[in-house]
Amino acid sequence: MKNKQKNNKLLQPLLACTFIIACLFMTACAPSTEVTGSWRSPNATTQTYNRVMVAALTDNVQARQTVENNLQQELQKRGITVTKSIDVFPPAMMRERGSDSDMILERIQGDGHDAILTVAVVDEETETRYVPGTTYAPVGRFGWYGSFRGYYNHWYPTMYDPGYYREDKIYFLESNLYDASSEQLLWSAQSRSHNPSSLSRASEKFAEVTVGQMQKDNLIQ
Repeated sequence: MKNKQKNNKLLQPLLACTFIIACLFMTACAPSTEVTGSWRSPNATTQTYNRVMVAALTDNVQARQTVENNLQQELQKRGITVTKSIDVFPPAMMRERGSDSDMILERIQGDGHDAILTVAVVDEETETRYVPGTTYAPVGRFGWYGSFRGYYNHWYPTMYDPGYYREDKIYFLESNLYDASSEQLLWSAQSRSHNPSSLSRASEKFAEVTVGQMQKDNLIQ
């Protein structure tokens, strides 16, 4: 009997920790970036896009570099030749000459690109929500009301995780694909990124779901 009680005491924290880790794992697996909608122009049905310029529209050099790198990698997996705007129009050039759209388009067309894929953060929201506390009761206790000692020993080791308020950051992004020759919008997708843990991870996931949506919409092979 003593050995059984001893084993129960050893198992209680292990079971509680296993439960907590499982909850954290399920939370970590929840998608943080997803495409919420997309639109495709009828004019895109007969187009073939083998050479694409990707452009992240931001003044943040690190973000621009990271997003364009990840989009390039995902598109190249589909056999598409990709040029990053930061390699053609580095930050120093943009500061010196400004955002001259005619100059940018002339360069893109001159290099023989079929299309331009732009990415921009169009909105940002902060949501405050209450995360309720959780009680983890011990396992394997019986006869709680038989004595003070039994009742006390049942409830004393109960673990309680108090509730708290949490601020969630939500970023809304828009991806647009333009025909390099006609400048017409061919495809657009809206995405939402919820509490990104880091720029690199958020960018990788964004590139994956965006290019995946382009493939679903039959814009690329």
